[in-house]
Amino acid sequence: MKVVTLLGSPRSGKNSASIANRFTESAAQLGAETRTFELNRLNYRGCQGCYACKQSLDHCILNDDLSEVLNAVKEADLVVLASPVYYGDVTAQLKGFIDRSYSYLKPDYLSNPQPSRLSPKKLVFALVQGHPDQTYFADIFPRYEVFLKWMGFSETRLIRVCGIGPASIDEVPESVLNQAGEMAREMLA
Repeated sequence: MKVVTLLGSPRSGKNSASIANRFTESAAQLGAETRTFELNRLNYRGCQGCYACKQSLDHCILNDDLSEVLNAVKEADLVVLASPVYYGDVTAQLKGFIDRSYSYLKPDYLSNPQPSRLSPKKLVFALVQGHPDQTYFADIFPRYEVFLKWMGFSETRLIRVCGIGPASIDEVPESVLNQAGEMAREMLA
């Protein structure tokens, strides 16, 4: 199984990355081929709305550091998206990838019962927010899940942690890291 992890945080090695890395490490121990991309270290542009991926190409026309990421996701069996919550949403780094993933949809995606160019994939979405109230920002995953399922992510799972961040406790509890490891075992079984 091929697992591709996209780290959306600009803070290297911090909370959302710790969760994603535990998942990825557990997957590798189970024999998965893993690859991790730290989006903040890449140079790429957002979707240009040019529709080349719907009119003349079957991929995004932009040729930048995100091209390799888009290809890796296309080849993956399971994708991990990890992000802290910034202003009630995923980071700009992860949102840039999500916008460019529009290229995975076929030209007739609105009417096609098989709208994606991707083969069915599994997805883990890891979100970490500083605010301890779980009712805050609870809409993030359901909002993106609609689009992700459209793109071919047939099985989606969420790991969500509230009340963790630089303004409070800036370390992921071991119980959450264990949850990530257990989820890897379940999804690779």
